Amino acid sequence: MYLGIDLGTSEIKVLLLDAAGTIVGTAGEPLTVSRPHPGWSEQTPEDWWQATTAAIGKLRDTAPEAFAATRAIGLSGQMHGAVLLDARNRVLRPAMLWNDTRSTAECLELTRRVPNLHAVAGNLAMPGFTAPKLLWSARHEPDVFSAIDCVLLPKDYLRLRLTGERASDPSDAGGTLWLDMARRTWSDELLAATGLSCSQMPRLVEGSAPSGTLLPAVADAWGLPRGVVVAGGGGDGAASAVGIGATQPGDGFLSLGTSGVIFVVNDRFRPNPAQAVHAFCHALPGRWHQMSVMLSAASCLRWFCRLTSVPEATLLPEIAALAESERQSAPFFLPYLSGERTPHNDAFAQGHFHNLTHASDRAALGYAVLEGVAFGMADGLDALRAAGTQVASLSFVGGGSRSPFWAQLLADTLNTELTTHVGSEAGGALGAARLGWMADGGVEAAVCAKPPVQATYRPDAARHARLAERLSTFRALYRRASPLPVAPSAQTSDLPLPACPTPCPCPASSSLAKR
Repeated sequence: MYLGIDLGTSEIKVLLLDAAGTIVGTAGEPLTVSRPHPGWSEQTPEDWWQATTAAIGKLRDTAPEAFAATRAIGLSGQMHGAVLLDARNRVLRPAMLWNDTRSTAECLELTRRVPNLHAVAGNLAMPGFTAPKLLWSARHEPDVFSAIDCVLLPKDYLRLRLTGERASDPSDAGGTLWLDMARRTWSDELLAATGLSCSQMPRLVEGSAPSGTLLPAVADAWGLPRGVVVAGGGGDGAASAVGIGATQPGDGFLSLGTSGVIFVVNDRFRPNPAQAVHAFCHALPGRWHQMSVMLSAASCLRWFCRLTSVPEATLLPEIAALAESERQSAPFFLPYLSGERTPHNDAFAQGHFHNLTHASDRAALGYAVLEGVAFGMADGLDALRAAGTQVASLSFVGGGSRSPFWAQLLADTLNTELTTHVGSEAGGALGAARLGWMADGGVEAAVCAKPPVQATYRPDAARHARLAERLSTFRALYRRASPLPVAPSAQTSDLPLPACPTPCPCPASSSLAKR
């Protein structure tokens, strides 16, 4: 048996996979996000660990014998978050998350300090990434910054609690802006630009390689044998790709979770930051991927349901019952509740409803939300195509994939076939379990087979044409919309920055470079 643990923004998901590739059981535990100031987004790492242990308890109760036969564990998680640790592995402050936008000014400063940032890191400096968060910390919380002994990504904090090891993998590390993406190693230059060194980074292992073994105390508490292997794992997008079988160049998927992602596998590092397209390492050796990201996707629907006090299960049938003429006259919704990445790279973009009338009822507004997210995904797909990526069909994963109506709306909007798979809602948890399986000796070709097809959604030409007209209006509305003035961050100024020692002490630098 192989256990996958996926640390999302709103939930910890755990999944048990048998050696035939069948999902034996799943469980989850909710998480909450703290927003102490506008633009801030934080979680307490201890909450991740408590939620993980609770989810594991639920999973163990559903399949105790199968759970006890676990041989390896894989990890998946939300990317870019900054977990700051002191020399005793104590957390110094709440983790700043991927959708935290406080470090906008620091992005400009980082780009100024490292003129070749885009060529090395493969991405624009965006406030969601980890490196700008550390510049913000140095400027606004100097006592915290001076105490940092290690910076971990969210899933890697769980690894620390599981194994006692400070380790990460290239797919997740690529979201820091500290990774030399082509070489899959930490960059002395990029780290030095934020006042850090390789000695403060976790060692790197490939996602399908062992990173350590389960601590005896954890194994005993969970009812597992000693020596259970914990794989390197991957960032949530890369892990989801492994779970859906998107492992070879040209494979791709659309994920509709808290954020929205279109992910396409490449055989080499292909950066295109001009279109705010992300270029990252895959969780599998020797592969990379391009990715478009919108910051608010299914979270827009959750927000609207909270606002109107209606469950999604009630609202979605109301939306589906709208006539085509009602959809055509529905309001417009700009889904930028947390700013936006691809293609706008606009941390200050805001959500808007447009064209409201007395006839705008709950169903019409709900449709506008689903359509606005679909239009945001269309912007991302166009950015990928501008980067030279051709997409004919995409797997569809994430919580949003449970809605047939939303799936068809996306297929019609993107003019692209979408396919859901059995177990595709498991997303990163399934991919994490597969990475654990490979760390235990599983062969990639057998482990990473595409799951059985559940449903296929083919675009309708007439609906695509009608949606294209509304998409044109949607884009014009973004160009016209301007956010309210935002108080600027503290003035940027050079900080006294220590240089990374030479040679770099990072133990993974040389080993990964040889691969």
